[in-house]
Order: sequence, then C-alpha cells, then structure tokens
Amino acid sequence: MTVHRRLAGAACLLAVSLLTAGCGLSAELDRESDPDRRPDATPARTPSAPAVDTPAPGPAYGLPGRPTRSPAPDTTACPASGLRLEPGPVEAAMGLRAMTVRLTNCGKESYAFGGYPVLTALDEDRAPLVDVEVRKGPGEITGVPDPGAHPVRLARGESATSSLVWRNTVTDPTTTAVNAPYLRVAPTEGAPAAVLTVDGGLDLGNTGRIGTTAWKKADKAE
Repeated sequence: MTVHRRLAGAACLLAVSLLTAGCGLSAELDRESDPDRRPDATPARTPSAPAVDTPAPGPAYGLPGRPTRSPAPDTTACPASGLRLEPGPVEAAMGLRAMTVRLTNCGKESYAFGGYPVLTALDEDRAPLVDVEVRKGPGEITGVPDPGAHPVRLARGESATSSLVWRNTVTDPTTTAVNAPYLRVAPTEGAPAAVLTVDGGLDLGNTGRIGTTAWKKADKAE
C-alpha cells in the first residue's frame, strides 16, 4: 500500500471519528493529503479478478514517521468525579493532525457545563510545557467548523466531544521540535482533570499551538 493510500485512508477515518466537527475537517484533511484530487472524477471500473487464496494480513503499521499505536488502556471504570475523559486516535494528513476528546457522564447525576476544554500539554515527566499555546477555536490552524461556546447538559451515559487540531510544522531548524506524550484535560476551568496518553504524541513541530472546538453533545450513534 502506498503512502498516498494510507494518507487517504486516514482522512476517511477522521470523517467518522470527528462527526462533531462536521464535514469541514474531512474535506480539509482530504485536500491536504491529496491536493491534486479531482472531486468529480469517477473511478474506472476494472474487471473482477478470480478469487485466490491469500495469506492472513500481517500487523498494521502507522503512517511513516509516526509510532505504531499501542493497545488502549481500560477506560471502563468510572472516576470519582463521575466524568470519564477518553482520547481518540490521532489522524494525519500531511502536516495537519486532528484528534477527538470524549467526555462521558458515568455518574449518577446529570452534568451541566459548556465552553471549551482546558488543555495542558505535558512532557515525559508529566510536567507542563510552557511554550505550548492552546487556542479556543481552530480557525488559525485549519478551517474546521466550531459550534462555539454553548450550554451542554449530559444525562447519565451521555457524552460530549471536542476536536483538537495542530500542525507538525518545523519552520525554525535551530529550535527543538515539540512532542508532548501526555495531555491534561479538564471539561471546564476548575473541573476535575484527567491525564490522557496521546496516540503518537502531540507532535507540534515548533508551531507551539493547539486549536480546540467547543464541547458539543454527541449523538447516540457516535
């Protein structure tokens, strides 16, 4: 499988995993992964090949330059706060990265909140990286729709999601590129936070910026 097809596949995955961002993020990733793609092109039909026995597929590997995903930890337990935070996989198209954070109310009472998540990038020792800036809204990084701050109420078992975007861009070779393996996330200012392990790390290059959309209640089908 070529790099081109792997990148296109990652873009398709992101369209499913980031439904809260609408089709804008999918289109943006698709454009960056294949800028010469013609949207109205119709795939040529090819004759069906005879069935042949093929060996079982080998292990799947990540995109070039990105580490292979490790098994996800067990996140079924409900924290004392009654709020469970979970990271989605990091999807990539060229230098653009995107990831969904899911907040689930696993407690006994409903939970009312709103606005943007509070994010802190952490190094290998889980110490804050002071040079990383979190932006409310992804507009300065990519054209992803943002619902904006609005009230959200989660009944028991319901979830909300926020989309995170950044770029792995190195514009200054004299500056060390940032890769934060951990991300501390709180639903809102002052709320209990959780430290999440980021798939492949927050590889920010030396851009030092993360953009985030506001929390949006997830559909039951998501």
